[in-house]
Amino acid sequence: MKKQEVVVSNPLTGAKIVSKIVVIRDVQVMIDRDLAELYGVETKVLNQTVKRNAERFPDYFCFQLDKEESLELVTNCDRFNILKHSSSNPYAFTEQGVAMLSAVLRSERAVKVSIEIMNAFVQMLLKPRSKQDLLNMS
Repeated sequence: MKKQEVVVSNPLTGAKIVSKIVVIRDVQVMIDRDLAELYGVETKVLNQTVKRNAERFPDYFCFQLDKEESLELVTNCDRFNILKHSSSNPYAFTEQGVAMLSAVLRSERAVKVSIEIMNAFVQMLLKPRSKQDLLNMS
């Protein structure tokens, strides 16, 4: 059986996207600010669209970080320093949530970006694990 190969149409975009995937609550997610940047919309607009379509985003597609998780995110990722003094906590989107975003944002860019993001999630799954990761699994 042949090993399935993931094709990323733009390797620079793929690497950029992979670097924005974080693990929160033991799930690989992307944060609303990063997604908004990739989709070319304001974070506020992205979150308003999600709220207007709440029935399409169950908790396992999208969830809001609590204060402790937000602070940990700021501590571990410099690009989120602006969140340190924010009054609202960011939203995290799972792979399924990202797929749903393209449906509710309804733009050509959203569809293209979502495909790139889906490929990045698959790349992360196929990435060889370190010896330490394998030891921690047993």
